[in-house]
Amino acid sequence: MGINSNRQDTPTKIGAWAQRHGVDFTILKDPRNEIADRFRAIRTPEVFILDKHRIVRYWGRIDDQYSFASGVGYGRPKVTRHDLVEAVEELLAGREVSVPITEAKGCHIGRVPKVDPHGDVTYSNQIARILEASCVECHRDGQIAPFPLTNFEESVGWGEMIREVVQEERMPPWYANPAHGEFSNDARLSVEEKHLIDEWVTNGMPEGDVSDLPEHRQFSEGWGIPEPDTVLYMSEEPFKVPAEGVVDYQYFTIDPGFKEDKWVRAFEARPGNLSVVHHIICFIQDPKSQRRGLREGGGALVGYAPGAPPRVYPEGIAMRIPAGSKLVFQMHYTPIGTPQLDRSSIGLVFADPSKVTYEVKGGVCGTVAFAIPPNDPDYVVKCKTRLRHDTTLISMLPHMHLRGTAFRYEAEYPDGTWEVLLDVPHYDFNWQLWYDVKEPKFLPKGTKLHCTAHFDNSSDNVYNPDPSETVRFGDQTWEEMMFGFYTAIEARQPTKDDVASKQ
Repeated sequence: MGINSNRQDTPTKIGAWAQRHGVDFTILKDPRNEIADRFRAIRTPEVFILDKHRIVRYWGRIDDQYSFASGVGYGRPKVTRHDLVEAVEELLAGREVSVPITEAKGCHIGRVPKVDPHGDVTYSNQIARILEASCVECHRDGQIAPFPLTNFEESVGWGEMIREVVQEERMPPWYANPAHGEFSNDARLSVEEKHLIDEWVTNGMPEGDVSDLPEHRQFSEGWGIPEPDTVLYMSEEPFKVPAEGVVDYQYFTIDPGFKEDKWVRAFEARPGNLSVVHHIICFIQDPKSQRRGLREGGGALVGYAPGAPPRVYPEGIAMRIPAGSKLVFQMHYTPIGTPQLDRSSIGLVFADPSKVTYEVKGGVCGTVAFAIPPNDPDYVVKCKTRLRHDTTLISMLPHMHLRGTAFRYEAEYPDGTWEVLLDVPHYDFNWQLWYDVKEPKFLPKGTKLHCTAHFDNSSDNVYNPDPSETVRFGDQTWEEMMFGFYTAIEARQPTKDDVASKQ
């Protein structure tokens, strides 16, 4: 049987969940955590096997596939030990359980506080404001986060979990080293905010005076950009996302049919199914390039990741999509326990070419010429590119796959000086984040952009599909990539179309 001890989960919610996922065994509600306390359960799910004398013979995880790592969590490509199955089989064979206790990795059980709520730090006055500002973008109904945090009853049950992920800096997701650069979309909580959360949980999570509650953030139900001039879907038919397992990156190439250059001043990537789309990156394939794959000249056009806003550029600034270009959707899906369908899209707002004075350039510093040796815990890949024009950098996006562990951008200026533009010491492939510089960074012509990536191909890397393999470049997650994408602003250069229009 299943026992739900989360204070925030109502019997109605539990029943709806069981029906939706086809659960065919009994599920009971533990209203005040009494059963959880007697079993000393801490997280969900934890499994207890009792023999015919009601003696606990196994306590722990189901298997070793899912856990927490640097980000929200990870799933091994394959299960390497079926702990629950092996314990049952050993008991049925009359043997002792060889591994009677394992560590379960999951969310803290939402417990009723053991102390009477007290103190000046309350949900209504301080904590709700932190959650509204930094969490509810994703933690609300219909979004990618696994549970909402939009009211007191929801939030108080997750108090211990909130404190843990905040203290360990797993949430909000942000991986830039603060020693290098300032970024306008820095998602980190302040030291004071972390302290308030810790004090609130320690003091029993008091609700406070509801009149102190902040107004709820308003989120657009439609496009977050002006009405798009065109909407482009990743495919004619939706993609079928399986109920479980690890889904390799999916790539969909479309031809938008652009017969002339298009200047885009606003763009937004929209998941068709928010519950399973983790991120989208849409790339431009320049028709003039002889190279194949994502490394074609145009770079990244637009992306979606939880909490990432759409892009809207000021008047006179736009990105060019060359005539004849194709677009590639890179889709990262996360199964949720039931089969799902997705048909994601992007919306584009075009600019008047005659009014565009600065061009947003999608660039990349990367390489496909590498071979990561088997069992190497820290293989380094470097590349560099020379800027042929004065360039004003506005954002960066490091991109690797399952073995990537760290990434750094550096500028080598024409006068010989160096500067670290972005340092990501703990890369997490689950979060494909753009890092938007707080103040546009001028890089003079001749500046060399250096990117350095670190890869862990050892068995210590919990993401690693196979540490015995030599790993080379490839589109799928069991292969690797080494790309330092960036966007920059350059003074627009006249095109043939501009000359023709003037004539």
